[in-house]
Amino acid sequence: MKVVSIVGARPQFIKAAPVSQELRRAGYREVLIHTGQHYDYELSQVFFEELDIPTPDRNLEVGSASHGVQTARILEGIEDVLVGETPDVVLIYGDTNSTLAAALAACKLGVPIAHVEAGLRSFNRSMPEEHNRVLADHCADILFCPTETAMTNLRREGIGRGAHLVGDTMYDMLRQSLGAALERPIRGRLGLEDNAYLLATIHRPGNTDRPEHLRAIATAFERIELPVILPLHPRTRGRIDESDIFGGWPPNVTVIDPVGYLDMLALQAGARMILTDSGGIQKEALLLKTPCITMRPETEWVETVACGWNVVTDADADRITAAVRTREWPQSMPPSLFGHGDAAVRIVEILTERFASASVAGRPMRQGAAVTADARG
Repeated sequence: MKVVSIVGARPQFIKAAPVSQELRRAGYREVLIHTGQHYDYELSQVFFEELDIPTPDRNLEVGSASHGVQTARILEGIEDVLVGETPDVVLIYGDTNSTLAAALAACKLGVPIAHVEAGLRSFNRSMPEEHNRVLADHCADILFCPTETAMTNLRREGIGRGAHLVGDTMYDMLRQSLGAALERPIRGRLGLEDNAYLLATIHRPGNTDRPEHLRAIATAFERIELPVILPLHPRTRGRIDESDIFGGWPPNVTVIDPVGYLDMLALQAGARMILTDSGGIQKEALLLKTPCITMRPETEWVETVACGWNVVTDADADRITAAVRTREWPQSMPPSLFGHGDAAVRIVEILTERFASASVAGRPMRQGAAVTADARG
């Protein structure tokens, strides 16, 4: 079996690492394509080093651009790779522009698509990620779901037939990495005591592109008074630098550069609470037993809210402050929501059942897939 795996952003490196390990352990040929959507060392290369991900076979180096331009560049590059490699299946992850572009390229060439982390829905169509994940799911032939909620979402959309409940590969990676993460010295370097600081992340356009949201979040941080550690995404830093009406962060906020996966796990594990607009961090917070405040109007990880370990506040200073100061958090963990740490194993087993007997070399694409756009009309 020959697999082309497409990654391009920090969360995808984490999701893909255990699957890549299992594919190679099974003796399958994996062609790893890095789109270059995230290209800074702190958001890209450090993850390959820490998670022992093989050096990508190709880096498309698309860099930053508008959604349309970036997606088009990735689509063009991936199409070229797929025509040359003729894989049995294309593996895509999550909900980024890389995910959507890979799904479109493979779909138009007739190459089977397997989507890891399928079925998530925020039901907020103002989010680019929501469009990406919905379209990718409807292109995919095999849908690997992390939760039963995701399976239900796909059934409601009439695409549940190819769906499999496998668990979450980010849980696989966290279980593998937590011991090493807790040995990292980052908390000591920053002078942090366990359970005596808050950890925050902000990167969604709904917050970073709206100075009034940044001001509200900064107001909440100032009211909280506890030290706040803020690894600042380059996009967020750029938006703040461009804005002359934001006003800046209060003195209890320590802004640091983005950190690698292991350092981020260490910071999350030691924090009293996490305040974020990230999707993956909401899951990691629960798995690390750290209360989470999601500064968005909704979440696709509804299970974390239902079990009480996550509260959605939007970018509302009063609601954020109240959640930190007065919310009572659960004392016990819910039953496993994201599988049992074997999602990657199950994914490779399912791929094996479907594709292992296919020809590895020279397998033709589906009939008519290689014709040009002009010939299709």
